[in-house]
Amino acid sequence: MKSSFRNLLAISFCLLFSNLNLCSQTENKGTWLGLFVGKMNYQGDLNPSSFKFSNSKTTAAVTIRQSINRWLSLKGGLCLGTIEAADRYNRDYLKPRNLSFSTTIKEASLGIETSLLDLSTTRFTPYVYGSVSLYHFNPWAYDNSGQKVFLQPLSTEGQGLTQYSKQKPYKLTQLALGFGGGARYAISDNMNIGVEFSQRKTFTDYLDDVSSIYVDQSILMQARGAKAVEMAYRGDELPGGQSYPGHGEQRGTPSEMDWYYFFGVNFEIKFSAFAQLFNGWNAGTSSAIHNTRCPRNVQQ
Repeated sequence: MKSSFRNLLAISFCLLFSNLNLCSQTENKGTWLGLFVGKMNYQGDLNPSSFKFSNSKTTAAVTIRQSINRWLSLKGGLCLGTIEAADRYNRDYLKPRNLSFSTTIKEASLGIETSLLDLSTTRFTPYVYGSVSLYHFNPWAYDNSGQKVFLQPLSTEGQGLTQYSKQKPYKLTQLALGFGGGARYAISDNMNIGVEFSQRKTFTDYLDDVSSIYVDQSILMQARGAKAVEMAYRGDELPGGQSYPGHGEQRGTPSEMDWYYFFGVNFEIKFSAFAQLFNGWNAGTSSAIHNTRCPRNVQQ
């Protein structure tokens, strides 16, 4: 009975999606459109550990993958996500600093993907890829009154001030190198589903606006105002907190650049099947419109 039911279900599935050729032999050729949904995290001065679900935020991306052959593909994508962290969740010796940040990450990437198995025969393959990403960030935090304050213009470590020529302002749009891998299962010739983990090596230590040293409080006050001093050090907001540190005291670790990470589920549909589905829907809608007639006048 169970076997007959499974056979009936499989036949029904093929009939239902026959226009998309879902039950044909699996291949990994063509152009694929993808949707990625998952979690995003970062590693830096406010979160020295690597990926943790407890500190991650929701992210989503759309991708396009053009297969070169059964083993290699070009892959591009647009991603939108958020990273954040706070010293109150940090290591014990860093909690008295009491800093925090949040930023949206907007990313465009392009890379090469390598499948480790032949998806046309196995229906399943792990894969690895490398990419170059252009991303934009803009760290901010809430001040004492609960107002959202963007941190880069405040020069919290003296960036751009004439007194500190070595402290250069950081750019909000930069390049990163991507590394990742995952596993893909072919539902059919036209649909894949899988999981993916990837990481981005940035060339900045300022995703969180924290990198090097505290600068002289009076100079920062004169150049950028009281808000800059407030956001540069927040340990004095804690019960028994220390006063503003002296110039040159360590605020971050400039030798270690920041990273950000993705983990989630990726769904792909072959472009030809998507176009066929869209054209079929569009034709049905057009037919319905053309077959609609205005009601005749009815005489009572």
